[in-house]
Amino acid sequence: MEPIVNKVAASGLITFKMEQFLPQKPIEMIDLSAWLWQGMVLREKEFRLQLKEHDWKKYQHKIVGVYCSTDAIVPTWAWMLVSGYLQEYNINALWGNKEVIVQQLIEKNIELFDASPLKDAKVVVKGCGEIPIPDSAYFHITQKLKPIVKSLFFGEPCSTVPLFKRKE
Repeated sequence: MEPIVNKVAASGLITFKMEQFLPQKPIEMIDLSAWLWQGMVLREKEFRLQLKEHDWKKYQHKIVGVYCSTDAIVPTWAWMLVSGYLQEYNINALWGNKEVIVQQLIEKNIELFDASPLKDAKVVVKGCGEIPIPDSAYFHITQKLKPIVKSLFFGEPCSTVPLFKRKE
């Protein structure tokens, strides 16, 4: 009887997990509608006072997303005021809802990722995980890896979808 051979292990495939690009710091959201009269109207004097009295220090060491959950018309200068307060306390802040913020942070992490150790490797980008990963992340990692790797797959090592194979 021949020994059982793990063909996946013998294939030289490197499994690449997308979770490594998720934000590592907590994300705190600031909804401007909380500072608007009836959630819809910006009254400049009250708005400025609320910003001045707000505890901005509680956002330090976090990522902050700034958005407005209502259909209020928020003047450009209001976003700028909020941004200024966040910057004053050296807070990492982004504009948009949480989904947009997570996508932006993943894209930034992919951009900063050193893919050179994967040069000429056979890579499987893992498709299933505990935490959902936005499709945009898979789009961006493909752009990062394709020029470097020998072949690129999606899925699990035992069941992959071939995406690219460099012709030699």
